[in-house]
Amino acid sequence: MQENVDCGRYWKNFMEQFLYQIGLDDDERLDKWVSNALPDLSRSYIQKCIKENHVLVNQKPQKASYRLKVDDEILFSIPEAVEPSIEAEDIPLTILYEDEEVLVVNKPKGMVVHPAPGHYSGTLVNAVLYHCRGCLSGINGVMRPGIVHRIDQDTTGSLIVCKNDHAHRLIAAQLKEHTITRRYRAIVHGVIGQDTGVIDAPIGRDPKERKRMAVNEQNGKPAVTHYTVLQRFQEYTYIECHLETGRTHQIRVHMSSIGHPLLGDTVYCHRKEAFHLEGQTLHAMTIGFAHPVDGHYVEVTAPLPAYFEHLLHIL
Repeated sequence: MQENVDCGRYWKNFMEQFLYQIGLDDDERLDKWVSNALPDLSRSYIQKCIKENHVLVNQKPQKASYRLKVDDEILFSIPEAVEPSIEAEDIPLTILYEDEEVLVVNKPKGMVVHPAPGHYSGTLVNAVLYHCRGCLSGINGVMRPGIVHRIDQDTTGSLIVCKNDHAHRLIAAQLKEHTITRRYRAIVHGVIGQDTGVIDAPIGRDPKERKRMAVNEQNGKPAVTHYTVLQRFQEYTYIECHLETGRTHQIRVHMSSIGHPLLGDTVYCHRKEAFHLEGQTLHAMTIGFAHPVDGHYVEVTAPLPAYFEHLLHIL
């Protein structure tokens, strides 16, 4: 479930309704309870829904501060949004591989993959709409045409774009089955002693900070990261990570969980760095997949960005 309303969109009708019945734990604020029940929605969005009577308690509107009682029933209606039209923009792309089915691009640092509140232009989607002249898969709707997976705004490197629904379905299936090769390069704080390691720890929403992910044994999804040390420096380690799964912020969360957060990561690292970086030093270097037409293996490598090479030289 995704948050699908903001000030730039309009509500058309109710598309889904969820009915909950309070169990033994009562006296919790209404907005907090709904926030915990629907973790993909922000607290501010939930409070907005409560204020506009899209959340009812026992068929009646209540304030966000309402204290729930045992056996209260909550009806939460998620309004359907009319998505804004996304314009094609002539933004330069670094193409690593392209044919009639798929496109692999080298995403630069700072570029958002798909439009979202605050980023309706200058995204990768805006760029590929122009490059592909509208020939993109439509499975993910008008906001994410061709997008079958994503990498963070400040992560660079290889990303697959699907040009039709057939390719999208087959690439998505490989992602779900964890058969796509994904190797990343990263620089982390601290000197890792062992040459290789495996982090097998479930990742889910951080219960203390909703905008972050965390190792979450209770509500997390399985996540496995393999890492190999490439080079050790006095205070840092240059590593390659191979993903078995593809959870949100997986490498960033996993490396932070073992005491080696990524250099430049302002979300999962509280250590100071003197290199004036813009976000984490993480690069999606290699991606490999079975081609959606005949199944032959395609592997594409994105060279390290200049800032990353320069940082390695300094270290």
